[in-house]
Amino acid sequence: MKIAIYGAGATGGYLGVKLALAGVDTTLIARGPHLEAMRQRGARLLIDGDELVARPFCTDDPAEAGPQDYVIITLKAHSAPRVVDTMQPLLGPDTTVVTAQNGVPWWYFHRIGGEREGMRLESVDPGGRQWDGIGPERAIGCVVYAATEIAEPGVITHSYGNKFSLGEPSGRKTPRIRALSRTLSEAGVRAPVRRIRQEIWVKLLGNVCFNPISALTLATLDKVATEPGTRSVARAMMEETLAIGEALDIRVRLDIEKRIDGAAAVGAHRTSMLQDLERGRAMEIDALVTSVQELGRRVGVPTPTIDVVLALVRQRAEVAGLYPR
Repeated sequence: MKIAIYGAGATGGYLGVKLALAGVDTTLIARGPHLEAMRQRGARLLIDGDELVARPFCTDDPAEAGPQDYVIITLKAHSAPRVVDTMQPLLGPDTTVVTAQNGVPWWYFHRIGGEREGMRLESVDPGGRQWDGIGPERAIGCVVYAATEIAEPGVITHSYGNKFSLGEPSGRKTPRIRALSRTLSEAGVRAPVRRIRQEIWVKLLGNVCFNPISALTLATLDKVATEPGTRSVARAMMEETLAIGEALDIRVRLDIEKRIDGAAAVGAHRTSMLQDLERGRAMEIDALVTSVQELGRRVGVPTPTIDVVLALVRQRAEVAGLYPR
């Protein structure tokens, strides 16, 4: 099995080390100092008090890797449309593309059935670039439950979590998804096959509110979830998101108050959007928040709280030069 990881930063680097050490033919596609460090000293993973070092093939040119069985995209969602053309050499006739990204994926309405079949989301796939350039028939969804970070170029630290839930847009357990799940499991990564839209929605409930609120307030997760004002905003955003999910036939069995309490229990965690703001990196607003607003418009569910928070966080990012449209 040949697997290429496109955007082998923290999450992708973690997967790459695990797969390479399990004997999988692995290619890491990265750039800059991180790429050079992995080329020279290997990809290093600090996990559970140990240092794991792997030496997969590392490149910034997909043409050097050639067609793959699987391409796992671990780029931030706003970066993915820009690499559709450059990733073409990785795509053979039977290549599967795994979207391991936060938020609503571009293929969401592929094989969903009914009147919304084939609907496209402009907020996450402007102009249908991924839909047309990759093809939804290649797609497998992946929801990531792992906390990783690049400590320095070539070095990834793992904090907690190793679950990468997988799912076909059709909901079927196909041979290709069974094979990928088995390979990841043999590499020490939990990869259950799930109803992927349900998994996407459960994670989205937290991302849609905690990320932008933390970026606006500069507060850690525990403060956002316990201060009465921000807790109330998070609750309202979750309620609006749940209503949209229900309109899309997604039934999430979740108590909002318990979900917010669970976030508070994580402690002084800095959300990914807050980390991006502090480090001067493009902020992942559209996949996490704008997509929910767009879905609300499509199904006729009002999103007054989401609309206000989205307008504020967009402007915050634009002023900082960190909102790529």
